[in-house]
Amino acid sequence: MGREQRQFLDVIDRDEAERRFRAVLRLDPLGVETIAIAEALGRVLASDVMSPVDVPCFDRSNVDGFAVRAADTFGASEEQPARLETLEESIPTGVSPKSEVADGTAMMIATGGMMPRGADGVVMVEHTRVEGDTLVVTRPVVPGAAVSFAGSDIGRGETVLGAGERLTSRETGVLAAIGVAAIDVFRRPRVAILSTGDEILAPGEPMRPGLVYDSNGAILADAVRELGGEPISLGIVRDDEAALRAALDDALERADVVLLSGGTSKGEGDLCYRVVADLPKPGVVVHGVALKPGKPICLAATPGDRESAHPKPVVILPGFPTSAIFTFHEFVAPVIRALGGRGLESRAQLEATMPLRVTSNRGRTEYVLVGLVEGPDGLAAYPMGKGSGSVTTFSRADGFVTIPRDVERVDEGARVSVTALGRGLEAADLVVIGSHCLGLDRLLAHVRRRGLRVKAMSVGSTGGLIAARRGECDIAGIHLLDDATDEYNRAFVGDDLELVKGYRRRQGVVFRSDDERFADVPRERSAAPDEAAVAALVDRLLDDASCRMVNRNRGSGTRILVDRLLGDRRPPGLHVEVKSHNAVVAAVAQGRADWGVAIETAARDAGLGFIALRDEEFDFAIPPTRIDRLGVVAFLEVLRDPAVREQLRAIGFGDEG
Repeated sequence: MGREQRQFLDVIDRDEAERRFRAVLRLDPLGVETIAIAEALGRVLASDVMSPVDVPCFDRSNVDGFAVRAADTFGASEEQPARLETLEESIPTGVSPKSEVADGTAMMIATGGMMPRGADGVVMVEHTRVEGDTLVVTRPVVPGAAVSFAGSDIGRGETVLGAGERLTSRETGVLAAIGVAAIDVFRRPRVAILSTGDEILAPGEPMRPGLVYDSNGAILADAVRELGGEPISLGIVRDDEAALRAALDDALERADVVLLSGGTSKGEGDLCYRVVADLPKPGVVVHGVALKPGKPICLAATPGDRESAHPKPVVILPGFPTSAIFTFHEFVAPVIRALGGRGLESRAQLEATMPLRVTSNRGRTEYVLVGLVEGPDGLAAYPMGKGSGSVTTFSRADGFVTIPRDVERVDEGARVSVTALGRGLEAADLVVIGSHCLGLDRLLAHVRRRGLRVKAMSVGSTGGLIAARRGECDIAGIHLLDDATDEYNRAFVGDDLELVKGYRRRQGVVFRSDDERFADVPRERSAAPDEAAVAALVDRLLDDASCRMVNRNRGSGTRILVDRLLGDRRPPGLHVEVKSHNAVVAAVAQGRADWGVAIETAARDAGLGFIALRDEEFDFAIPPTRIDRLGVVAFLEVLRDPAVREQLRAIGFGDEG
């Protein structure tokens, strides 16, 4: 009998959680420090900057030419030029002129040279010629022509930069131009980051079953840098209460904000909450928020120290990467911005259409990460649901859709508001939606090497065809088997789309090589596909109740093949659906399933046994209106490149059928 779980979660509304957290904090800058402008890039000004000088500091010429009195050139032309006496002195840059330009005289001057007394304009050298001591002017100038007067750019005492401005190269250039060598900036918040758990490995260590690499530490550290903070990475702390308490004390001593990743849920094994719960008041103010992802987040604060009246936020983020980074941006990022003087960030809202139906759980706010693509009727927001454990979803998403806690679904075609994730929406040169394939990954890598931006989303072959017909993508990757003709793809692509032949790949049953139930299966890789033999094997496996399969997601071409293989039979594991060949292979390799259907390339890379089921054709459907787009042209060139085709053959993808 295990130890009784301790229930920690007290779930509240997202907005109430934010209110409680901010109520115990001071959301103003931590302090001010003086730094050299060489170190100022990205920092936030703590005070206004007024220019101590005029810019320019003197009247200067903008061109190479001759300083003149403009009135002496009035009426000048090629036919009737003005003639002026050329003075002996000339004016290079960096010197003060000694002579004065009187009526009827001119003085040679370089670009950036100081204007001499008496002159009020400059004639470009291209509009003059010199005949002995005489300057012949063939075009008139007006007073002020080609001259920048002192203070015309920046006047002495003028406020050139305001407190709260974030310094980019443009602003540091202004500071240098007015001679400022040091400035006052807000101190950067120091943010301590602790990853917790016995299951966490540092990147670089050899992977072992049941463990995961610590991606949260790197993600959070760089997110803190992006917000203007200074991360203090304190590494991984194992599930040891004394060690965790010591690490937390060290973090509070060194940092203004403390982030712990992992150990936020209910349960005896989660130590982070137990340790944070012992902090002095205000202590824990929120543990559990009615949102998805990120429900078990814990928000707390300490009173601060004598040097600073600021309470120190202490936040336990969920361990799953998407949950951790999402809740970080929702609750922690605004605090770091405020402590560093950046203020609260306003996020752009974009209107879009939801092309797929999305269900939600009533009772909690759900955030659905989406990828945005341009369609004929505006933006379409494709859900990027790989779960809170995904390390790629947040990085590839363009924004998120908020589903209120009292809404159970968003219907296909519904208009939604998308909150942008802090960066501009860059138009992709090539948008690919449909079935995922390792061969397609290789092709798109070659397109990216040409300097083109590629956006790819895996929604299955059927979803890709729908997206192509709606004009939401340039290319749809498909491998759909037509039972009536026993052919791939052609029956599913009508006159509204062009079918471009891609390559062949081999699908089959994958299994662990040491599984005795497959002992009599031929191991020759060259064995030709034999659907009847595979069906007989599956019939035999179905008699074994302990033999579990792993299925593919509905809408995928592989699922059509699996359904055809099984017919009306319902083996154990039928309802466990994964979204890629690699996921099928991983489930079998790790023993969570005993067999599944995947491509030979994935099985070979994982060291699994493979029984060929069928050679299938992976092709591409393209809307005719997009066939001439730059990205599509590049993709087709890559697809037909003999060197690329050889690379595909080398990893198990044959020539087109």
